[in-house]
Amino acid sequence: MSDKGHRHYRLSGSQSILLGFVVLILAGALLLMLPVSTKSGEWTSFTNALFTATSASCVTGLIVYDTATHWSWFGKIIILFLIQIGGMGVVTMTTILTGLIGKKIGLQARSTLQEAVSAPNLGEIMKYTRFICIGTVIFELAGAVAMSPVFISEYGILKGFCVALFSSISAFCNAGFDLNGSHGQFSSMVPYMDNPVIVVTLVFLILTGGLGFLTWMDIRRYGLRFTRYSTQSKVIIVMEVILVLFPLIYLWFGEYQDLPYGQRFLASLFQAVTPRTAGFNTTDYNAFSGTGVVMTIILMLIGGAPGSTAGGMKITTVAVLFFTMISVFKREKAPAVFKRRIMPEAISGAVAVFMLDILLTVFGAMAISKIENIAFLKTLFESASAVATVGLSMGITPELTTVSKIILIVLMYTGRVGGLTLVFAAITRKATGNRQYPADNIAVG
Repeated sequence: MSDKGHRHYRLSGSQSILLGFVVLILAGALLLMLPVSTKSGEWTSFTNALFTATSASCVTGLIVYDTATHWSWFGKIIILFLIQIGGMGVVTMTTILTGLIGKKIGLQARSTLQEAVSAPNLGEIMKYTRFICIGTVIFELAGAVAMSPVFISEYGILKGFCVALFSSISAFCNAGFDLNGSHGQFSSMVPYMDNPVIVVTLVFLILTGGLGFLTWMDIRRYGLRFTRYSTQSKVIIVMEVILVLFPLIYLWFGEYQDLPYGQRFLASLFQAVTPRTAGFNTTDYNAFSGTGVVMTIILMLIGGAPGSTAGGMKITTVAVLFFTMISVFKREKAPAVFKRRIMPEAISGAVAVFMLDILLTVFGAMAISKIENIAFLKTLFESASAVATVGLSMGITPELTTVSKIILIVLMYTGRVGGLTLVFAAITRKATGNRQYPADNIAVG
């Protein structure tokens, strides 16, 4: 008898990642719908529960309810678990749990895990995963301990530490959820704008979480010997410095010139870092100039490093596009960085990611603007925040209709799993084939 009738369909790595996030989101939504999840003891509508679960699982931070005042401690714990699992990745967490119960992890699972965390090779994938897990726990606990004195003085010992831990996990996972609603609904970190302990700790956690696990490994192995780092880690670190320094300078002179120097520095530093892609804010973005809003949108879309808890099109994507542009200007055969040639596959991938994210952001903003009759710049801000899984808002999310919320849900999901992952999951190798057409030239520019 032929084996064809018994052939089993196996999910590809991309399909496993997509399905994992769908299951996580739906499970979270069903739990958040329950009366036990809200302070009032009332049911939450499926749309709003789904929106919250998607935002938490995709570590975005866009919310329709103030987290502190609407959700019970059970609901907050569910949100925190979704943030942690979504930040580290569904596949990563599943692999860790599988290892803990003593079950063998097969080659297919290891390959999927490699794709999920952007690991450099398959041979050390389990060692790499353990490093991610241990590093995450250390940084999140350290952040919680650092912020505890501030929150304990305000909320008491138990609640204060819980708020500190929640804030630390949310910051490291670049999620942007907070428990500061007692200062006013949707207040985020505005009450702590001039508190150096909170601001510096959150900035450290956001940058560390968004740096990428591969860069962690290089720092651990080589310390401060920058020349020994991989080319990707070098690009990430240089880009991180540039993308913090230049926005900080603009914000210092362009948006916060009326503040005292100490508060001015803390506000400029925080708002330079948080758009990539943490979702906390210490400033009402409605008070920003148009230039400040556009700069924030650009920072949101750039995002963090690949293989990190951050979203966005990734700073390596922008770097590859930039060096490709420079090589064209210089009429070079191929772009290079740190005396290493950039592969054609990286260039084509960067172009695809850039175009897809821009199209999703613009068309999503256009649709919401038309549906809600809201100014395009505000909906563009919201759409970019969803696609880049940032969570910053100009305050329009809670007032959106169901259709607009569904649009943002789709954008958050696509932004977290990656547009290319969605495409690769939908189009098999057999469908794309390996055709070779005759070459021809098309004029550009």
